[in-house]
Amino acid sequence: MRLLLAEDEKELSAALTAIFKHNNYSVDAVYNGEDALDYLQTDLYDAAILDIMMPKMSGLEVLQKLRS
Repeated sequence: MRLLLAEDEKELSAALTAIFKHNNYSVDAVYNGEDALDYLQTDLYDAAILDIMMPKMSGLEVLQKLRS
Protein backbone atom coordinates (compact mmCIF):
# COMPACT_ATOMS: atom_id res chain seq x y z
CA MET A 1 0.00 0.00 0.00
CA ARG A 2 1.34 3.41 -0.96
CA LEU A 3 0.82 6.30 1.48
CA LEU A 4 1.42 10.03 1.40
CA LEU A 5 2.20 11.50 4.81
CA ALA A 6 1.88 15.28 5.09
CA GLU A 7 3.22 16.42 8.47
CA ASP A 8 5.21 19.60 9.10
CA GLU A 9 6.86 18.41 12.33
CA LYS A 10 9.86 16.57 10.93
CA GLU A 11 10.57 14.41 13.99
CA LEU A 12 6.96 13.18 14.10
CA SER A 13 7.03 12.63 10.34
CA ALA A 14 10.22 10.57 10.60
CA ALA A 15 8.77 8.45 13.43
CA LEU A 16 5.51 7.80 11.57
CA THR A 17 7.36 7.01 8.35
CA ALA A 18 9.56 4.49 10.17
CA ILE A 19 6.50 2.82 11.73
CA PHE A 20 4.69 2.56 8.40
CA LYS A 21 7.76 1.25 6.59
CA HIS A 22 8.34 -1.32 9.35
CA ASN A 23 4.81 -2.55 8.59
CA ASN A 24 5.58 -2.86 4.86
CA TYR A 25 3.94 0.34 3.62
CA SER A 26 5.52 2.50 0.96
CA VAL A 27 5.57 6.08 2.28
CA ASP A 28 6.32 9.46 0.75
CA ALA A 29 6.61 12.26 3.31
CA VAL A 30 6.05 15.96 2.64
CA TYR A 31 6.17 18.89 5.03
CA ASN A 32 3.63 21.42 3.72
CA GLY A 33 0.23 21.52 2.10
CA GLU A 34 1.37 22.73 -1.32
CA ASP A 35 3.72 19.77 -1.69
CA ALA A 36 0.99 17.40 -0.49
CA LEU A 37 -1.40 18.69 -3.15
CA ASP A 38 1.27 18.45 -5.84
CA TYR A 39 2.15 14.85 -4.93
CA LEU A 40 -1.50 13.80 -4.77
CA GLN A 41 -2.26 15.34 -8.16
CA THR A 42 0.74 13.79 -9.93
CA ASP A 43 1.05 10.31 -8.38
CA LEU A 44 -1.29 7.52 -7.29
CA TYR A 45 -1.68 6.83 -3.57
CA ASP A 46 -3.87 4.36 -1.71
CA ALA A 47 -4.26 6.80 1.20
CA ALA A 48 -3.15 10.23 2.36
CA ILE A 49 -2.57 11.24 5.96
CA LEU A 50 -2.90 15.02 6.15
CA ASP A 51 -1.99 17.22 9.10
CA ILE A 52 -4.69 19.82 9.65
CA MET A 53 -2.31 22.72 10.41
CA MET A 54 0.57 22.89 7.92
CA PRO A 55 2.52 25.72 6.29
CA LYS A 56 1.32 27.11 2.94
CA MET A 57 -1.98 25.16 2.95
CA SER A 58 -3.88 23.23 5.61
CA GLY A 59 -4.78 19.57 5.25
CA LEU A 60 -8.44 20.57 4.92
CA GLU A 61 -7.61 22.95 2.05
CA VAL A 62 -5.66 20.17 0.31
CA LEU A 63 -8.65 17.87 0.60
CA GLN A 64 -11.06 20.55 -0.66
CA LYS A 65 -8.89 21.22 -3.71
CA LEU A 66 -8.64 17.50 -4.50
CA ARG A 67 -12.39 17.08 -4.29
CA SER A 68 -13.20 20.08 -6.51
